[in-house]
Amino acid sequence: MSLNLALQGKRVLVTGGTKGVGRAVVDLFIELGADVITTARVHSADMPSCLFVAADLATVDGCEAVVDAVGSHWGNVDIIVHVVGGSSSHGGGFAVLGEEAWRRELDLNLFPAVRLDRALIPAMLEQRHGVIIHVTSIQSQLPLPDATTAYAAAKAALSTYSKSLSKEISPKGVRVVRVSPGWVETEASVALAERLAQQAGTDIDGGKAIIMDSIGGIPIGRPSTPAEVASLIAFLASPLAASITGAEYVIDGGTVPTT
Repeated sequence: MSLNLALQGKRVLVTGGTKGVGRAVVDLFIELGADVITTARVHSADMPSCLFVAADLATVDGCEAVVDAVGSHWGNVDIIVHVVGGSSSHGGGFAVLGEEAWRRELDLNLFPAVRLDRALIPAMLEQRHGVIIHVTSIQSQLPLPDATTAYAAAKAALSTYSKSLSKEISPKGVRVVRVSPGWVETEASVALAERLAQQAGTDIDGGKAIIMDSIGGIPIGRPSTPAEVASLIAFLASPLAASITGAEYVIDGGTVPTT
C-alpha cells in the first residue's frame, strides 16, 4: 500500500536544489505532484521541470530575487525547504578563522533562511497555513574542531532561530521543523572521500572509512543518502505530520550518541 502524502499542487520553494539533498528534495516533491521553485547560483542542465531562479542566497540581492520570483509566479508558497548551506573553511582550528571566514559561514548557513522567512512568512500567516523546514546539521552537536567550527556554530544558530520561530508562528497555523543530517553521501562528500583515499594510499571505501572515523563512526556502517533525507523532509512537510512543529529530527545512522 502506498502512502499518500497529499502534496499534490502544493507550492514549494527549495533552496540549494541542484545538487545533493536539495536536488533529491526537488525530485521527490515533483514526483509527489507539487509545484516547485528552486534556486542555486548555477543552473544544472539536467534539472527536472520546475522554475529555477539563479541567485546567490549568501547575499541580500540574491534572496530578494527569489522572493520576487515567488511573488510574480505564485504570490505565496505553502512549503519552504531551506537546504542551502555548506562549509568552505580551511583546516587549522579556530586560529585560522578570520572575520571573512566567519562571515562567509553565517551568510550561507544562517542568513538565507532568516531573510527568506522574513519576506515570505507574512503571507503564510495570512492564509493561516504553511510549513517551513530548516536543514541543520549534527555538527551543531558534534563539531569537527579542525575545520568546521564556524559552520557548526552557524548551523547551531539556525537551529535556535528555527526553534524560536516555531514558538512564535505555530499558534498562527505555520509549522516550523528542523531536519538534522549527519554525513550524507552527496557529490561533494564522495569527492572528499576520493581525495582522502588518494592521500592515504587507499581506495574509495577506505576514504569513506576515514570520514566515518572522523565523526566518531556511523553505527549502520554507511552514510545516509540524499533520497533518505528527502523522504523525511517530504513526510514532515505533509499533512500526515500536522501535529509536528518545533522539533528537530536527526537522520545520521546513529552517529550522535544518546544517553
